[in-house]
Amino acid sequence: MLSTLAKAFKVKDIRNKMLFTLFVLVIFRLGAYITVPGINAKALTSVASSGLVSILNTFSGGGLTNYSIFAMGVSPYITAQIIIQLLQMDIVPKYVEWGKQGEVGRRKLNQHTRYLTVILAFFQSVGITAGFNQLSSLNLVQNPSIKTFVIIGLILTGGTMLTTWMGDMITERGLGNGISMIIFAGIIARIPVGLQSLWTQYFVGVSGADLWQPILFAIALLIIVLVIVTFVTWVQQAERRVPIQYTRRVSGSPDSSYLPLKVNVAGVIPVIFASSFIATPQTILMAFTNNYSTATWFQVLNNLFNMQTPTGAAFYTILIIMFTFFYAFVQVNPEKLSENLQKQGSYIPGVWPGHETQSYVSDLLMKLSTVGALFLGVVALIPLIAQNLWNLDESIGLGGTSLLIVVGVAIETIRQIRGLMMKREYVGFIHDTRPTDD
Repeated sequence: MLSTLAKAFKVKDIRNKMLFTLFVLVIFRLGAYITVPGINAKALTSVASSGLVSILNTFSGGGLTNYSIFAMGVSPYITAQIIIQLLQMDIVPKYVEWGKQGEVGRRKLNQHTRYLTVILAFFQSVGITAGFNQLSSLNLVQNPSIKTFVIIGLILTGGTMLTTWMGDMITERGLGNGISMIIFAGIIARIPVGLQSLWTQYFVGVSGADLWQPILFAIALLIIVLVIVTFVTWVQQAERRVPIQYTRRVSGSPDSSYLPLKVNVAGVIPVIFASSFIATPQTILMAFTNNYSTATWFQVLNNLFNMQTPTGAAFYTILIIMFTFFYAFVQVNPEKLSENLQKQGSYIPGVWPGHETQSYVSDLLMKLSTVGALFLGVVALIPLIAQNLWNLDESIGLGGTSLLIVVGVAIETIRQIRGLMMKREYVGFIHDTRPTDD
């Protein structure tokens, strides 16, 4: 990976993309330290490791702890994406129609996603501000009033839209998926804070004969991290190669080839979706903490949408599994794939073109998604179980989710860089082999 980055940096076009991506991420990191006016910046220190704060910090790179203009991160945008994509499943006919219109339809859907992002971001910003302010020990808002909450909501909504725009700029002009890169940068930025928290909890004040226990714990934790990273990388790189044959020879193509389908087709998107889906109801519930904290419905929902409880951890895993199957069919549409194979004059050996090919690909996606869903669910759930069983730091509980995102985004980015370099080599080869006037 390091050698690939070193080689890519020598290529001007790729180097510009890398520097542009780095520039945008630096701006994002600087914004994470600009506190919203009228907020007590140190108010959330005592609850920095709570479930909701930890999740939103994952999407904002610690922006919520500082209550910065990027405190909400891209969480509202991801939630809006989930809603719009679900509405395309024969629920809203207009969205279904737009989904079949190619680039034009995609632009319309993106526009509606942004409209919904504004609405969700505003209500989520006001809800979380009012919820934290209700905790008497925090005194988050210095002069609480309706006007103050509205202004804070507008500022945080503007921060979310700016973060989303920066993600789009990375996608268009930089490297990788912009939204994923924003989350990736936020997680990487939180690593020193997590290490400091672990050092304080397990090493500070420990000496002599008692020191061997935290040392063994640190070694075991490092080994587990390395094993998980290796396992995640292996599964993310694994693919099922479906043989493809051509009925007629296509110029520049062999008579037979294969269609690569990754074992985990959905990548790390289901983990990001599930985390965002968990955070939004928690934000809404905060507004009812003072008046309904003892109500049965509140306690049930609070346990369900809290990953630090056994019920919440199980629900979180179920969400990951559901989104894995859902997003796999979004990434690889069997109907469109079947149509494209027919247009190219190709087919899967032993499978009739058309509907039978569509059914074959659908069955294959179901099998691959089953493996991918179990893989994502286990990696995300094991740290949460360990946290609850041994009362470990909550940053360890979210460590599985963070590792999945970091490794997945890193692999996809390196794959894109290699693709750009390979494309450049092909173009250079074509240019070099053209006849000259000499």
